[in-house]
Amino acid sequence: MKSIGTIFQREINAYFLSPVAYVIIAVFTVFSGYFFSVMLGITQETTLRYSLAYTQFILSILTPVITMRLFAEENKTGTIEPLMTAPVTDFEVVFGKFLSAWALYNIMIAPTAFYIIFLKWVGSPDYGAIISSYIGLVLMGGLFISIGLLVSAITKNQIVAAVIGIVALLILLVIGLASSGSEGALYSCLRYIGTYDHWETFTKGIIDSRDVVYYVSFTALLLFVVVRIVESRRWR
Repeated sequence: MKSIGTIFQREINAYFLSPVAYVIIAVFTVFSGYFFSVMLGITQETTLRYSLAYTQFILSILTPVITMRLFAEENKTGTIEPLMTAPVTDFEVVFGKFLSAWALYNIMIAPTAFYIIFLKWVGSPDYGAIISSYIGLVLMGGLFISIGLLVSAITKNQIVAAVIGIVALLILLVIGLASSGSEGALYSCLRYIGTYDHWETFTKGIIDSRDVVYYVSFTALLLFVVVRIVESRRWR
């Protein structure tokens, strides 16, 4: 656990010692605030449900930017080699990097809490739906981070890692969105693979165990794959 903490501290410091973290947080705050004000004006309802419907799209673009450097930069500069020879396990390296990116992700969405204060000021928001939405955001972030981490682990170029990650997340969003409401085994399979329905359930105030299992199991599986990729480099 100490090694994971060391890796976490190393990566989180790297984020905030560069402009990356501040730019990402600023961009997310601007766009999420814009959608919040627009949807509040259109619906006239004290809810985050409609504005959060656009949040997945924003996060699909920004999350790969958070993860793009985690392995790609070290693969390019060669600093991954000293890290692999340090007294840390492959799991500790991967999990420490994952936690640092996940922490930045959660810091990024934290300012949206001010929307709740505003909704309380103008009306009576449904706190149950708000709480479940944030639980969904955190779980979805874990999945998005693990996908970005996997892409970063297999490339040496940060820009390539970001682009591939964005495309992958948008495909998952489009698959789920396009198959939503359709009947048939194929559409059911696509809905489960896609991220749209799993996230929408949380915005309705429902914490379905199937959605929790989806996020947790796929996040764990992808992290397992990343560990195996990192492990394979020790033997090259």
